[in-house]
Amino acid sequence: MNQFSHYESIITPIDLPNIDTDAIIPKQFLKKVTKKGFGKHLFNNWRYIDKNNSIINPDFPINKKEYKNSSILLTRDNFGCGSSREHAAWALKDYGFQVIISSSFSDIFYINGFNNQILLIQLNKIEINEIFSIIKKKSSTMAFINLIENFVLVNNKKYNFKINDFYKLCILNNLDNIDCTMQHKEKIIQYEKKIPNFFK
Repeated sequence: MNQFSHYESIITPIDLPNIDTDAIIPKQFLKKVTKKGFGKHLFNNWRYIDKNNSIINPDFPINKKEYKNSSILLTRDNFGCGSSREHAAWALKDYGFQVIISSSFSDIFYINGFNNQILLIQLNKIEINEIFSIIKKKSSTMAFINLIENFVLVNNKKYNFKINDFYKLCILNNLDNIDCTMQHKEKIIQYEKKIPNFFK
């Protein structure tokens, strides 16, 4: 994700709870250690209706033309459950999803998502239901996100959300954990100079 404080996109709805990491990126594609190249396999088993991945499933949301340029995903409870594979976050990011809105995320996926600079927004179930209902009436529904004031605007309705201050800082400044640590490089060097030799 590039540095941003405000974000806007059409919302892609996947109206399912408990979407696990194997559904997000099936295990047979976990053959690389780089973060690139996983997007084309995102939700692979749902995107195609044949074993050779040659026939697209026209009913799966991200295959529909109205969601072609969407980068905000809406889903339900417990998104990212299952294994701890970071590839799930890599695949979502590589495909182009910058924001995921859900009523809950698995703990490990939540960390992996933010570590890969995907903005994860948690709303309550009533709010999620409302947004799904809006999209059913109008498929090309936009969401506007204000990360400074912590709210999502959908169909002129405002949904406030909470976010960890550290994760917010990272998204606002396009930083990851290592970037944040390196901001204190000089202090780290000075501290290490004070460590007695027998500890080194």
